[in-house]
Amino acid sequence: MVIDNIGLLVTNEAEGELSNAWMIIEDAHVVDTGTGSAPDADRRIDAEQRCVIPGFVDSHTHLVFAGDRSAEFAARMGGEPYEAGGIRTTVHATRAASLESLRGLATARLAEAHRAGITTIEVKSGYGLTTEHEIASLQVARSLTDEVTFLGAHVVPDEYAGRADDYVRLVSGAMLEAAVPYASWIDVFCERGAFDEEQSRTVLEAGRAAGLGLRLHANQLGPGHGVQLAVDMGCASADHCTFLSNEDIDALAGSSTVATFLPATEFSTKQPYPDVRRVLDAGARVAISTNCNPGSSYTTSMSLCIALAVREMGLTIIEALRAATLGGAAALRREDVGWLGAGSRADLVILDAPSYDYLVYRPGVPQIASTIIGGVPV
Repeated sequence: MVIDNIGLLVTNEAEGELSNAWMIIEDAHVVDTGTGSAPDADRRIDAEQRCVIPGFVDSHTHLVFAGDRSAEFAARMGGEPYEAGGIRTTVHATRAASLESLRGLATARLAEAHRAGITTIEVKSGYGLTTEHEIASLQVARSLTDEVTFLGAHVVPDEYAGRADDYVRLVSGAMLEAAVPYASWIDVFCERGAFDEEQSRTVLEAGRAAGLGLRLHANQLGPGHGVQLAVDMGCASADHCTFLSNEDIDALAGSSTVATFLPATEFSTKQPYPDVRRVLDAGARVAISTNCNPGSSYTTSMSLCIALAVREMGLTIIEALRAATLGGAAALRREDVGWLGAGSRADLVILDAPSYDYLVYRPGVPQIASTIIGGVPV
């Protein structure tokens, strides 16, 4: 298949952008790109001089949940502070939902993400918090994506109130053992109101021993030890990074850990936006993700996250686009997505616009004309 008549092609390779371009796709991968007259092919898609970009790589989501927390959101908009404990509300609703209901809800959210241009997505558990319910969530997540994260250590459930260490032992033991067949990653919410540094390290060490990759919720609600722990443990990503010290930034810059920022979360929680410009200038790798979840970021719009990163976090439009594509790929340790060139997966978005600037230039207006995953329009 050839996609031709591309007004502007963003490759995220050395050349960066190609005008009046074409792309050849075969067996779910890009074979070649170029400019001018396109080669012959069995099938043709006319981009009509639109802009084509790599598909968005969303490396942090919580798609598997039931229930509604709109009242909590409305209260925050009225001045109430965000607290991690609200997660328990979703836990109760998720435990009460059937497997079929959870699968239907999550599948609908995935379809919404595809319409928003997301072609690679990570999905966490974390709203079950018993072995039975966490495994059910992981099974649903595995039916949606290969990038599945076990987040049994999201918060301490009500039945373990005052016994956090006992719950950590469960998460690091029997629950983890049951989760391993479904998960590729393990994550911990290292934060006040959730798990402290020692507890988080215990969970990560157990996950690593079980063969899972490491991720970490870090420094969301205030300064803390999360970022330093993520770097020390060699986590693929430290996510949120809302409150960063100079030492945190230096640690990230000297490591392979990706700082993953979640702009729609600050929009929803009314917390201060982090200065991503400072992190990027220090030499750290950054990603942007949606953090789609019912409590603090109920959106699948990567376009919104890009616009917020540019308007509120100090990035240029192309830097934000790269963070939402190449950055997300790095946070998932993926080399086949986030770019478009010979050998990459044919995961791409045809914008209904002549330039990617429109993602920010026209905020709130849908700009996705077509999402293509593995060479197939979805």
